[in-house]
Formats: sequence, C-alpha cells, structure tokens
Amino acid sequence: MKRITVAITGASGAVYAQRLLYHLDRSAEVSHVHVIVSAPGRRVLLEELDVAATGDGLARELTGLDTSKLSFLPNSDIGASIASGSYPSDGMVIIPCSMSTIGALASGAVTNLVHRAADVTLKENRRLVLVPRETPLHSIHLENLLRLRNAGAMIVPAMPGFYHRPESIEQLVDHFVFRLFDHLGLAHDRSTMWRGGVRGTGAEGSREGGCE
Repeated sequence: MKRITVAITGASGAVYAQRLLYHLDRSAEVSHVHVIVSAPGRRVLLEELDVAATGDGLARELTGLDTSKLSFLPNSDIGASIASGSYPSDGMVIIPCSMSTIGALASGAVTNLVHRAADVTLKENRRLVLVPRETPLHSIHLENLLRLRNAGAMIVPAMPGFYHRPESIEQLVDHFVFRLFDHLGLAHDRSTMWRGGVRGTGAEGSREGGCE
C-alpha cells in the first residue's frame, strides 16, 4: 500500500487535481493521500470548480466521496509529517503546478509545506511529478523546468493527448490522470498505452509521443 502527497497550487487546471484525487481515493493500491492546497490554489478551486469548502468538507466537495483516505494539511504547517525525509512516502504530485512554485523549487527556496514536501521528495530520491499548466513559456520558465528535471523531477505538462478519441472533458482529463498513475508507478485498469497501427486495421489506439 502506498502513500502519496498531492499539492494544488495557483495555476489553471484545477479539474486535473480533482480527478486525480478522485481516482487515488478509489485506488486499492493507495492507503493514504496527504493533500496541500496553497492560498492561490484555493482561489483557483473556487473560480474553476466553485469549490469553497475546507478540511474534510473540501475532500467531499472535490471528489464527491465520503472518504478517510484523504487528509488535508495547512500549507503553513512546515513541521507536518511529510516535511521530514524520515516519513515514508511513495511519491508526490503538484497539480496544477504554478510557475512561481516551479521557481521556488528550482532555487531551493522553502517557504511553505508544498515547497518543503517537494524538496524532501527530491532529496530522498523519490518520485516527484510536476504538472505545469502555463503557456507560452519564457526562458526563465524553461531553465527552471530543466533544472528540476536534472534534479530528478518528472515534468509532465498538462498537455492531454487525443489518440484515445475522448468524447468529453472528463474522458480527456482522466486519460491524462492515468498517465500520471503510470509515472507514479501505480497500477490501474485504464488503457494509456499506444499499441501502434491505424484505426480500421484491427490495431488498437492511435498516435502518441513522436507521432503527435
């Protein structure tokens, strides 16, 4: 059973965090999810999803589930369990990840629990998945992303694929979320793999990766 940390920061794309938490909660492989929401992240939740609750009510309002698997930690609690490398964790996702958060992590500046938990994840050589949602990117953004990649973080921009022929926004978002499961090493029963071929020839899927 795995413990995962999810941080929500102030970039557009709150629906990605919403669906990730929903599917992590339902995953039989995940025992607990620590969730941190920055102040800008709370504003985005309100503006994009009309979610205004806090604490346990936030879990219910975000996922639609009555769950004990998700626990929400104040971003100001720099002494929380996940702020220490001695606390066992199997990975962390920052989704969506603002460019200000990227900048703080790239510089090693630790001013809140999101930063500290991510810094600990890197120093302990654990899986850190960053999901930036910004466009266009200037040279400082790109340099910061490269620096974090070189430090071991996985950079997975919110750039959903279309080879699975989504028929709704939820299908589009969920396919991306299960690609995050792949990067976290979590099992799932959704098809995220490109298997080659062209529709109508009997092969599954469509194009991904270099073919897009």
